[in-house]
Amino acid sequence: MAMLETRGLTRIYRMGRSEVRALNGVDLTVEQGEFLSVMGRSGSGKSTLLHILGCLDRPTGGEMFLDGVEVTRLPRQALPRLRREKIGFVFQQFNLIPTLTALENVALPLRYAGVGGKEQKHRAQGALEKVGLADRLHHRPSELSGGECQRVAIARAIINHPALLLADEPTGELDTHTAAEIVNLLHHLNQETGMTIIIVTHDPLVASRTGRIIHLLDGRIVREEKPAAGAIKQDN
Repeated sequence: MAMLETRGLTRIYRMGRSEVRALNGVDLTVEQGEFLSVMGRSGSGKSTLLHILGCLDRPTGGEMFLDGVEVTRLPRQALPRLRREKIGFVFQQFNLIPTLTALENVALPLRYAGVGGKEQKHRAQGALEKVGLADRLHHRPSELSGGECQRVAIARAIINHPALLLADEPTGELDTHTAAEIVNLLHHLNQETGMTIIIVTHDPLVASRTGRIIHLLDGRIVREEKPAAGAIKQDN
C-alpha cells in the first residue's frame, strides 16, 4: 500500500471575479519509505501541494489518501489529530520559540498531546541526540547557529514518530555546506527509521540527494527523474 496517493488533485483560489488554479490535476503516488523532492519555479504550486499533503489545506477537487485513509472525506475537526499522529513539518524559518530552550522547543508537541513532564524530557532529549545536538539541550535559538536551529526543528518534527515528514525549503536559509549536512541528516533518518520524507526545494543539489525528483509547472507534474545512484554523500 502506498503511503500517500493523490488523484486529480486541484486547488483553486478565487480572487474577486478571477481564479488562480494553483494545482491542476495532480496524480502522485509516494511509497512507504520514499525520500523525494518537489521542484519548480515560484508559483508552480509546490507549497500548495505540500500544504494539502500535510492536511493544512483542503483541495478544491480530487482525492487524497494518507496511509490508507481517504483524507478528503474526513471532517475538518479530524485533521488536527491526523496531523499530530502521522505528519511532521519542517519549515525554512525554523519556527522555534525564542524564549524556550532546544529541549523545551522539541517537547512542545508532547505537551500539547498531554504527555507527562518526565516523559517529555526523556523523549525530547532522545530526539535531540538523534540529530546530533546532545550538547545543546539548554541553549535557546539565539545561541544556536542556523544549522543547529534547523536540527532542533527536525527533532521537534520527529518527536511523535510520524509516518510522513514534510519539509518546505528546509535549507533555504543555510549556506551550502550546512544545507548538505541537513539533507544528509534527513537521508539518515529516512534510512534508519523508514520514515517517508518529501522536500520542497529550489536547490538542484538538495534535490539530487533524494531518491526521486518531481517537477511541477503551472500546478501540474510535468516530469519525474531519479538522481544517479550514490548522489547522497557526506560532505567533507
